[in-house]
Amino acid sequence: MTFPGIKTGMSITIQRTVSEDDTYGNHLPDDMEKLLSTPAIVSFIIDAAVRLIDPNLPDGYISVGKSCDVFHESPTVVGSTVHVTLTISDFDGYHITMDVEMTDESGVCDRGHHTRSIVNKRWLQLKTARKIAEL
Repeated sequence: MTFPGIKTGMSITIQRTVSEDDTYGNHLPDDMEKLLSTPAIVSFIIDAAVRLIDPNLPDGYISVGKSCDVFHESPTVVGSTVHVTLTISDFDGYHITMDVEMTDESGVCDRGHHTRSIVNKRWLQLKTARKIAEL
C-alpha cells in the first residue's frame, strides 16, 4: 500500500503552556520541581506527530511510535509557552522520521527526532489482544 498524503517537508507546529502536570516525572530535588519534564516533552511531540500524520492516512491505518530522541538545550519552566515543530525528514513508505525543535520565550529549549510507523489498525488490535491473552 502507498501513502501519498505523507511527504518529506510536511510540517506542523503546536503551542502549549507548561503546567504543573507537565513537571511530573522529573525525579529532581524539590527546589527544581518547576521544570518541564522529559516525559511531558515526549507527550507534546507525540501529540504533534499524530496531528501531522494520522489525518493523511487512509481509513484503517494509524501511526504508532517507534523511537523518540530528545536533546535538552535549556530548561523550560511552568508558565512558559512552548512551540513544538515537527518536520518530516524521511519517509520510506512505512516509517516516518521527523526532526523536532521546541522553543520557549528564551529560544530553542529542545531538539530531537521522532520516528513513527504506519500500521493497519485492525492488525494492531488483533496482535494486542493476543498479547493480553498470553499474560
